[in-house]
Amino acid sequence: MTATPASVLVVNAGSSSIKVVLDDGAGASLRAQADLRHDSTQLTVEHPAGKPHTEQLPVSTGDRWQQALNALLTIISGEKGPAAIGHRIVHGGRRYDAAVVVTPMVVNELSALSSLAPLHQPHGLAGIRAVSERFPGLPQVACFDTAFHRTCPDLARRTGLPRMWHDRGIERYGFHGLSYQSIVEQLPAVAGSMPERVVIAHLGAGASMAAVLNGKSIATTMGFTPLDGLIMATRSGSLDPGIVLHLAEAHGLTPEQIGTMLSRESGLLGVSGISGDMRDLLTCSEPAAVEAVDLFCYHATRAVGSLTAALGGLDGLVFTAGIGEHAAPVRRQICEGLRWLGLTLDKDANAINGPRVSTTGSRCGVWVVPTDEAAVIARETRQCLAHGT
Repeated sequence: MTATPASVLVVNAGSSSIKVVLDDGAGASLRAQADLRHDSTQLTVEHPAGKPHTEQLPVSTGDRWQQALNALLTIISGEKGPAAIGHRIVHGGRRYDAAVVVTPMVVNELSALSSLAPLHQPHGLAGIRAVSERFPGLPQVACFDTAFHRTCPDLARRTGLPRMWHDRGIERYGFHGLSYQSIVEQLPAVAGSMPERVVIAHLGAGASMAAVLNGKSIATTMGFTPLDGLIMATRSGSLDPGIVLHLAEAHGLTPEQIGTMLSRESGLLGVSGISGDMRDLLTCSEPAAVEAVDLFCYHATRAVGSLTAALGGLDGLVFTAGIGEHAAPVRRQICEGLRWLGLTLDKDANAINGPRVSTTGSRCGVWVVPTDEAAVIARETRQCLAHGT
């Protein structure tokens, strides 16, 4: 066992944003975030005692993602240094079902999973390498989005492929687990108690939902990769696999071309032809933008119905992440499609983002709960290092 680190730097290296939090154990002492939009990179820094400071990074033809990460690490370097680093890693495969100390062997094994999460895994590993250079010698811990869903029953994890492929690791893993864990930990205080049967909707640039029974995941919309399930900012979501075969056989697209289209050119961006950012689409009157929003909400509503069936009923619905926490029109449209569940929305509460957005007479409670993946990662990092695992 080693001493529990007093200060943990949390690095959440996503595809469209990079977040770093310096957690001193008594609450975050600094938060900084870089948002990479199609035409700009916005850097936001927040100290607990001061107002958030926002600036635009200079437009560059180089690697904008790496430049943004370097800018964030430079900010952290100017603070009292961390004692350990915790990273969000999207895919842990079958082997990693809990946080683990980063070693060269761990990095190699996680690198082998990069093709299963091409928008995320390479960035998470790049974060590990960048931190190693900036803070050499500090212990680093990998925390996994897939770990939360290891409680799903075997039937919920299996696909319809021949058994030999399941035995080789092709199964439904599920993602956004750190966010779901954060909501499960916060919800009892927000709702007054933990509802038995809850659907949590993590709606952001990446979007998924999970069916949570007594605090444990039993089903989720994402599967083998983060491409599955709901329509997302630039990801297609679930598709008939025959479409992929058709694109290859009838139109001659290569696996690389298909992968790029499904991950980077589809979803809200592909349907609207305007933007993959829900904020842009909600303020746009173009018919294609309206259709993209409607399609997003339609598939989200269907997903709640499917997960409710897995739960055998529904006691609570929670919205979280960028769209879930801030897009009142999206929440309203999804909930209107769920009135058959006895769910009624409080329009005024929804307009100000909750926290409770259902009426007192609603058969099912609905809440908006900001996710705090950083707090989960910081805690898991401390626990992992304290136990020497």
